[in-house]
Amino acid sequence: MSNLPLKKSHRTPGRAATSNPDVRFDRFHAEAIDDGWDREEELPVLRTEVRDEMARKVISRNTSPDLSFDRSINPYRGCEHGCIYCFARPSHAFLGLSPGLDFETKLIARPNAATQLHKELSNPRYAPRVIAIGTNTDPYQPIEKSRKIMREVLQVLSDFNHPVGIVTKGTLIERDIDILAPMAAKGLLRVGMSVTTLDPATSRAMEPRVPAPAARLRSIRRLTDAGIPVRVMVSPIVPALTDHEMEAILDAAHRAGAVAASSIVLRLPREVAGLFQDWVEETYPDRAARIMGRVRELHGGKSYNPAFGKRMTGQGEWAAVMRQRFKLATRKLGLDRSLPPLRSDLFAPPPQPGDQFSLF
Repeated sequence: MSNLPLKKSHRTPGRAATSNPDVRFDRFHAEAIDDGWDREEELPVLRTEVRDEMARKVISRNTSPDLSFDRSINPYRGCEHGCIYCFARPSHAFLGLSPGLDFETKLIARPNAATQLHKELSNPRYAPRVIAIGTNTDPYQPIEKSRKIMREVLQVLSDFNHPVGIVTKGTLIERDIDILAPMAAKGLLRVGMSVTTLDPATSRAMEPRVPAPAARLRSIRRLTDAGIPVRVMVSPIVPALTDHEMEAILDAAHRAGAVAASSIVLRLPREVAGLFQDWVEETYPDRAARIMGRVRELHGGKSYNPAFGKRMTGQGEWAAVMRQRFKLATRKLGLDRSLPPLRSDLFAPPPQPGDQFSLF
């Protein structure tokens, strides 16, 4: 079944968001006014802008009970992939930018991330635990091809023998197999590849600058052929739009070599709720009410419930059915196993120029 958009879009070409909501910290607000002209032409192309930020600290910490990691790195702020459902969009407001089109088009690169990471890992008081990358914005979004900040960060982690988990939708990750494969062989690395749908039309509408689903499956194969363990992430599951694909995604990823799986239901924090609703009403008007109704059912009658233990799994009968389907499918395919923990015992700062070698 194809989820071809049922209405011609007049949004900015190549972008998912249809607007730029106000920044919630601003004193002033803008309001669009209908001037009476019914414009049928496409809006002009909106180019990506990138500015640099010199990071004073690159390892972020969290204490969330919903997360399996307590530290992460984000080489970039904002994400050119432009996924309409991205829960990270509201973080752009802290930069004085909108979670809407600004999040997709006004990006922040952190060119000194690798240098700062080396400094933080060299601190004698630093205790290694798995660093997660790709938890807020994708480290393999298109601008990484030229900026190579993620590659530099990976090299530092490799030099220190530091454990790392990467989450991405970007096939650019294949470029770094030369670093990733040796780390995986030491038990220092694993990758999560997100596959939201197998339908290219749905993918193009929801995540306009993400590689096609078939390309991501090929990346899973190339990574696993290189000895890198890959977990397929069926997330987010969008009710009444992509939920029927769960088993097919798991099966395709299994055939591509994935060794484990996880899933997260759609969650729409803060401004994302309005952005997603505008998008679904324009793109899938025939089922918009059904999709949003199911979303509210998932989150206790609201567009989003931020409560720990519920925000990623949802609640209610539909959520329970999805969990059961996922459990049965992963068990059948052998994707329900837990992967061994990544190693932290190999961690050691690399030798520096001028270091005195041990006599023994």
